[in-house]
Amino acid sequence: MDTHIFLWHLTGAKALPGHLRDAIRDPANAVFLSPVSIWEALVKYRLGKLPLPASPEIYLPEQRRRHRIETLPLDEPSVARLAGLPVLHRDPFDRMLVCQALEHGLTLATVDPAVRAYPVPVC
Repeated sequence: MDTHIFLWHLTGAKALPGHLRDAIRDPANAVFLSPVSIWEALVKYRLGKLPLPASPEIYLPEQRRRHRIETLPLDEPSVARLAGLPVLHRDPFDRMLVCQALEHGLTLATVDPAVRAYPVPVC
């Protein structure tokens, strides 16, 4: 899932579309969070752009486990996909999430239109 989807899920934000909320909660679905999302949240937290109730390096992994979301490891084949990924979106975190979804045959949960422009399955 995209970083903003994870954060919206944690906070119960109304911005999280119902179909995504239901898909995340459905025990039949394997739901993953990339360490890239933790990295992105750490950067935004340090810049003062992301308020969190606790330090992100502790809070976010705790929340991931609490919500039974699996870690999607950042692996070399996913990183290598960046070489062939068109620059439709300049956000390096989102581009890496796209590469991971493509490499592992996953559907990416996002509402970001720039991410949706990539040839990756999205919900």
